[in-house]
Amino acid sequence: MDLALRLGVMVLAAGFGSGAMAAPATTTHLVTCGDQTCLMVNGYRQQREDVVAINGHRVAVEGGRNWRLRLPMATLRAWSAPYARSLVLNTGEGPEREVSLPIGLLGHTDLAALEVRVR
Repeated sequence: MDLALRLGVMVLAAGFGSGAMAAPATTTHLVTCGDQTCLMVNGYRQQREDVVAINGHRVAVEGGRNWRLRLPMATLRAWSAPYARSLVLNTGEGPEREVSLPIGLLGHTDLAALEVRVR
């Protein structure tokens, strides 16, 4: 094989190898749980036994390496700063990371009036 072909094969092999190691992204969305609204958090951890913590609070999750959690909005508000746009997630496998919340989730909770003008 000539040198250019060998380099091409090595680059291609390196590209396939690095993508397989990426963990799935953590996602958040709103769901109904009973008569209240909850934040559903879906995530991934390296080991089934790894502890999951949100904003510094250990939480019980459903599942193994792929896990999910329903967090009541009252609890999320108590654990978060006002107008927060993200939560801090730690799964015991490395540094904490920020996970985005749905847009405007912890914004103004009491809206007295909304004015809409048509031009």
